[in-house]
Amino acid sequence: MATNFTDNDRIREILSEIPENKTYSDITDAEGNQYVDLVQEGGGVLGIALVGYTYVLEHAGIRFFSLAGTSAGAINTMMMAGLGEISEAKSEKILDILDRQNLFDFVDGSPAVRKIIDKIIKKESFGWSLAWNAMSIYKTIKAKLGLNPGKKFEDWIGAELAKEGVRTMADLETQRKVLPEGLKDTQTGEPVRDIEPGLAIIASDISTHTKVDFPRMAELYWSDPETASPGQMVRASMSIPFFFEPLKLSKLPNAGKTKDPAWDKYAKYTGPVPESVRFVDGGMLSNFPINVFHKKKDERLRKPTFGVRLSDYREAFSTTDTLLGLCGAMVSTMRQIHDYDFLLKNPDYRQLICRIDADEKFNWLDFNMNAETRQKLFMLGAEKALTFLKKFDWAEYKKTRGQLAEQPA
Repeated sequence: MATNFTDNDRIREILSEIPENKTYSDITDAEGNQYVDLVQEGGGVLGIALVGYTYVLEHAGIRFFSLAGTSAGAINTMMMAGLGEISEAKSEKILDILDRQNLFDFVDGSPAVRKIIDKIIKKESFGWSLAWNAMSIYKTIKAKLGLNPGKKFEDWIGAELAKEGVRTMADLETQRKVLPEGLKDTQTGEPVRDIEPGLAIIASDISTHTKVDFPRMAELYWSDPETASPGQMVRASMSIPFFFEPLKLSKLPNAGKTKDPAWDKYAKYTGPVPESVRFVDGGMLSNFPINVFHKKKDERLRKPTFGVRLSDYREAFSTTDTLLGLCGAMVSTMRQIHDYDFLLKNPDYRQLICRIDADEKFNWLDFNMNAETRQKLFMLGAEKALTFLKKFDWAEYKKTRGQLAEQPA
């Protein structure tokens, strides 16, 4: 399936350089595909680079068993989970969808808001437009808590999943229960039947101050979680504060009940269950949830958890001499420090993470990105994926984990 992203000589050159007969995991299927878990970082429209990464890995014969992501990473995570069975390659389907979609359609606020955002993205003068519409914008944010409803995005991802028969979480669960044929452990030669595919979409419930992991925690927010929309979960994860309206869910199960056992179990929240909650971007609490599939040191490791990052965060210090700089620095700290705390305690993960650093050259809010720039972003992800595949050493990583297991707790 050729798209504007892949119909070029450079991507064909990248695919030709993929190492042959290289081992990335001990779990394989009857077709020879190797299985890994994957965690994808958030980063607005920079998520196109994530598809470049997964596209190359799929051409290397890698398939993704468990999937997790935040914001843009949640979008690609849900697409890869819902556009086919676990054994199928999905990236070309996603590229075809992106090829047909104008991303600026997701900026679904008023004409004035769309015009100002477009000018800001293009770095054009917007002072007069902002001044002229200042009161309207203020009233919108005050009433709606965001400039764009986000409804067009939710409808779009819901429609794309529906084409594959996935309209509810029950549909998605049924599809993901179909394990690849001939799944086996290459180290023992035994069939693999004791693992279940995981899925984690990270969102921030700002009403109860909870880091939410969908679908695991869905019962807190829906009386019948199986009927919940997968697209709505992603909409919760990508609700960039003030840019999009927070997603509001009402009529929560057990509203008003204090010390609800489910809330205590999942969120350690013991106050009264609210009637409704609002969600903002999951990246406010965990932009790179690399810990979600972590195996304990003494567990036998059969497949790795690969991680792919979009940001170059913590390679330079922030300037905090101005109000804007101070606010930006505080937000960046909140978005990343939980994930970095885990990485500091588990340095072996450095061998598993691919750094795309797309934010060095691309604007993460450029929803009006032209086709040429989108292709460059995709290509950056593909090139970084190739570098990662050449460097990654599965045997060496298992050796590292074995050494960690021998260390005292």
